[in-house]
Amino acid sequence: MWFGFNMYSGVLLPFFVQGLVVAAVLWARRRREGTAADGWLALLLLLFAGRLAQWMLGFAGWYDAHDARTTFMFYWPFSNWLAVGPGLYFYFRSLTNQEFRLECRHGWHFGPALALLLWRLLVFGYDIGWWHGVQHQPLPEHFGTKGPLAFWADQQPVYYLADALGYLSVLAYAVRSLREYRAYARYLNDNFSDTEKIRFRWLRNVLVAVVVGTGITLAFGLIGSFVSPLSYYEAWYDYLFTGLLIYYLSIAGLLTGHRLAALRFQPTSPTDLTDTPLATHPEQIPAALVSESFNTTGPPQTYGPAAQPTAATSATADSTGSPIPAPVPEPAEADAELARWTKRLLHHMQVAHPYLEPELTLGELAAQLRTNTSWLSKVINTGCGQNFNDFINEYRVREAERCLRDPKFRHYTLLAVALEAGFNSKSTFNRVFKKLRGLTPSEVAREE
Repeated sequence: MWFGFNMYSGVLLPFFVQGLVVAAVLWARRRREGTAADGWLALLLLLFAGRLAQWMLGFAGWYDAHDARTTFMFYWPFSNWLAVGPGLYFYFRSLTNQEFRLECRHGWHFGPALALLLWRLLVFGYDIGWWHGVQHQPLPEHFGTKGPLAFWADQQPVYYLADALGYLSVLAYAVRSLREYRAYARYLNDNFSDTEKIRFRWLRNVLVAVVVGTGITLAFGLIGSFVSPLSYYEAWYDYLFTGLLIYYLSIAGLLTGHRLAALRFQPTSPTDLTDTPLATHPEQIPAALVSESFNTTGPPQTYGPAAQPTAATSATADSTGSPIPAPVPEPAEADAELARWTKRLLHHMQVAHPYLEPELTLGELAAQLRTNTSWLSKVINTGCGQNFNDFINEYRVREAERCLRDPKFRHYTLLAVALEAGFNSKSTFNRVFKKLRGLTPSEVAREE
């Protein structure tokens, strides 16, 4: 029988097929839409599907077939953990930064994986190509299905060390990705008003699962090598976990694609003020500015066609045309400039209502105010004591509260109120409202 169906091979088969099919779909989407993240996820799915295939085909009888299928099992590079860690990390990088592309300087990340692959090709080339193909010698091991170099390699610690290093590599890359994910969450809060669909909580869960699963696999490997060897049936559960990981990655990857072009997260460029969020400062908005911001009776203030240069941003040129850096403002002057821009920002929020745009970003608000994102981020962080996400959502919650208390909106559903206030979905509305007010919108509506 070409494929022996049983409980062990049959359970793994759907995961294997799904991994191959979804990898093909993602690769086609990558070529069509130019999304590098889809290519990295396709690679990860192929790596996990290849690892799972070894146990699936083994339980399907291929190791015991004593024909070409058995030879295939001995020489195909089913598992290469050394490639999983870098693939996972670069998937995270390309998913959170649509301008990220693999460069030559990144090649060393895949050096160990390529070295292991070349070694396997060498073993195959010698045994099947030279020994059996050119010299016409029969394969001496395992009922004539395994060559001398492969047999010798199995007696050496080469593959054991490669697997051990691969497990440690996956753990290291997953932990690094988790650390950068926390920085990514801060980046979202400082640059986007609607983060629900680009926060990628599922990716964080995958990273945690990979850390836990790889740690368990490493522990079982150590137990099997130094304490008591594990049977094929006991090791099968490790491959079942790989199948579940394939399923989760496939579904999440196919559903990911919302507004990715706006993401420019740069975890390795802390000096890039455009993409790196500034630290949130504890100073709060002055009481006078708060009252003016929400005072609808005052006359609107008009501004010129462009923001005027300030002491913090202006520069002159010498006789040669070379720019002369602007003098560093005195603390009092800088505070006054920050206060002026804070007042201007709050007035713009009052008269233009930009927060009603559900997908408002820091860059779009900066363009409306004719300034740059780094300065506007400082104004919001320092002058208003909030990150961009909380700052915008505070206005949306205030607008929602106004609607909930206005008899004119009594016939509105909570979803309609959420959309009226600038939220993109009811789930985001409920989560943000609960975070900022400690109550759900429905609880506030019942109080009225």
